[in-house]
Amino acid sequence: MRWTAALALFAGSMMVGGSAWASALVEKRVTVAPDVVIRAVEAGDPNSKSPIIFIAGWSAGADIWRDQIERFDDTRRVIAFDPRSQGDSTKTTSGNTPEQRAADLHAILVAEHVTHPVLVGWSQATQDIAAYALRYGTKDIAGIVLVDAAVADGAKGIAARPQQATAQFGRFAYYVENQEEYLRGMFGAIISKPQLPGTVDRAIATAMKTPPSVGIAMLVADMFGIDRTGALAKIDCPVLIIAAGSSGELARQQAEAKAIKNARFVQIDDAAHAVFLDQPDRFATALADFLKDLGALPRR
Repeated sequence: MRWTAALALFAGSMMVGGSAWASALVEKRVTVAPDVVIRAVEAGDPNSKSPIIFIAGWSAGADIWRDQIERFDDTRRVIAFDPRSQGDSTKTTSGNTPEQRAADLHAILVAEHVTHPVLVGWSQATQDIAAYALRYGTKDIAGIVLVDAAVADGAKGIAARPQQATAQFGRFAYYVENQEEYLRGMFGAIISKPQLPGTVDRAIATAMKTPPSVGIAMLVADMFGIDRTGALAKIDCPVLIIAAGSSGELARQQAEAKAIKNARFVQIDDAAHAVFLDQPDRFATALADFLKDLGALPRR
């Protein structure tokens, strides 16, 4: 597995959707499995300590992190990518699970010689990181940031939270028949603050690239496929949990912060699920404080 040649190099002053990227942004492709190629973007100092790996949520892509990339690429190496079957990465009819995406993440880290990264995962990516911890451990991970999602407890979650499960399954048919309308409604619900022109439209266009049948398979595997709560005891690196005050999983995220040694919990109010878009300053401050303290936080 190796990176192919960079596909594009954009000048640091280039305007993207009304916002200037702080430094040169390189777009790359990495082969993570036979016939599976992941699209990634990278910026910042390649020699910086503890690179940040931003991992997008369900049906989203690397570009949803553009504001946070711009905020941190002046001091850190930053990588974000489109998970398999999302954005411009290869679409597959199998392997659309957190466990396979964890293997893809590991392949990216190995291929790009990333050592001791900080993994920042939003929503679905919380499951990917939990799956990564279960399979690979965290001895080579500098820190983990879980953003507004609790680690799934598998099929037990259906019995524990029947109303949530019923609502989720009840939306599948509409998603299949009316993908764009579904996604527009979803992004309207998870983003509560005005965004730069084109931000939401670009996110919807990216999400449209995931076939609905694949999107449903992802959601089922994410939420109800495997109980990944065993990862909480296995994580031995510092952890930051950032939750929106309005989150329906707020209590579960607070409990996870207590269950993980070396974990801290930050609640950001006046924000919906895409907390880093609704409150980018507060999100960046919480992440910056965590990064600053990493060296002082003991490992288990």
